[in-house]
Amino acid sequence: MKRDKEIVLVAIVPRKKDWKILREKQWYRIPVKNAPEMVREAKYLAFYQPKIFGEEKWAVNYYTRVKELNIVKRLKLLPDEPKHIRAKDDYYKFTIEELKRLPHPIPSKKWRRIVFIPTTLNKLMEAKGINDLYYTSPIEEKLYKIIKKEKIPVERQFFAREGDKRYCLDFGIFCKEGKINVECDGETYHSSKDDQVRDRMRNNELASHGWLVLRFTGKEINEDAKGCVKQIKKTIKNLEGILKKSSGFGMKFLVQNANNGGYIFIFFLPQSLYYMLYAVLDIIVSVTP
Repeated sequence: MKRDKEIVLVAIVPRKKDWKILREKQWYRIPVKNAPEMVREAKYLAFYQPKIFGEEKWAVNYYTRVKELNIVKRLKLLPDEPKHIRAKDDYYKFTIEELKRLPHPIPSKKWRRIVFIPTTLNKLMEAKGINDLYYTSPIEEKLYKIIKKEKIPVERQFFAREGDKRYCLDFGIFCKEGKINVECDGETYHSSKDDQVRDRMRNNELASHGWLVLRFTGKEINEDAKGCVKQIKKTIKNLEGILKKSSGFGMKFLVQNANNGGYIFIFFLPQSLYYMLYAVLDIIVSVTP
């Protein structure tokens, strides 16, 4: 099978205990109820390492081939944690080969929500950043290639929490005077009246939280992708350009123990003489303890 067809699942390793299991016992676990749809198609696993891994933090550095996949109770996998809230839950147990180091690290250049990233072996080997891993629709891939060529810093499949809701954005762009959500609308998925109503409600909700939404149809992208990117660049200019790292952003970390819910929250606190101080939950990194 060609590398561009072999499915890889990128997952997070939340604890050093889990890393030791990967190394020594050669298995990995995912809660059945939280697993992505393509979990049984994965021929390989790759692993994102968070802050606790020091020099290797915030990057995908290792991968391995899947040997076997079974469903077992968490308690059977981790008998030393009988009081865990999910001790009786079903988990996928991936029996794996020895870990291999990738040719080069795949870093996450912006803190973001990372749970699972379905990709291909070819993308894994060639990716220079997390955004390069995503294995999405052809129109999104086409638009991303031109966005990347134009050196526009975007975040793909970015999860934005606004109010009590969470939205998955095809692309998120952060500017000095606002935020841009770029959506690629497939003709079939967004063609019905119900879809259009849902999209409008979503746009309005995001707009009320400071997001400017740009939607491009598959036809627009296929016929004039460069024109779509030109409109994106014009919007960025209208919002005073891309927000740089040195623009007064502070970072506050609130870490919740993995055994008590398993989430790491990272808040970005923009500070400006011209705006009131506000807190935006920018990223949620979900882990699977």
